[in-house]
Amino acid sequence: MIPNNHHPFAILAKKTADISGRPIAFILASIFIALWLITGPYFHFSDTWQLVANTATSIITFLMVFLIQNAQNRDTRALQIKLDELIRVTEGAHSALLDLEELSDPELRAICLRYQQLAAESRKRVARGESDSHVDSLSG
Repeated sequence: MIPNNHHPFAILAKKTADISGRPIAFILASIFIALWLITGPYFHFSDTWQLVANTATSIITFLMVFLIQNAQNRDTRALQIKLDELIRVTEGAHSALLDLEELSDPELRAICLRYQQLAAESRKRVARGESDSHVDSLSG
């Protein structure tokens, strides 16, 4: 089996995401649109003239969605692993937070609410001139 980072689709997705995010990609797309508009009078703004641009942009957009999503998913997984490692090696950190992305929306909302409460309590301590750098329990 080919390692994922050497898989042809993974390579194509990464290169496409890298290239499409550069200013030159925007410039080239703008040039394409400008050329299309300029040729309008030559083709009498026909249905075929409109169809060419609509079809081309639809196909490109459709394919780009999959390529860029693949690259974004890979980057997100890598970032999540790095964050998990930081949590894992940080003394006092709550290891229960390691796989939050796997929790349900109600579970995430409950944890988010607890962190909002901790933040509000910390702001009150800071307003009283106290420190907010301690580690509280997440259990409430």
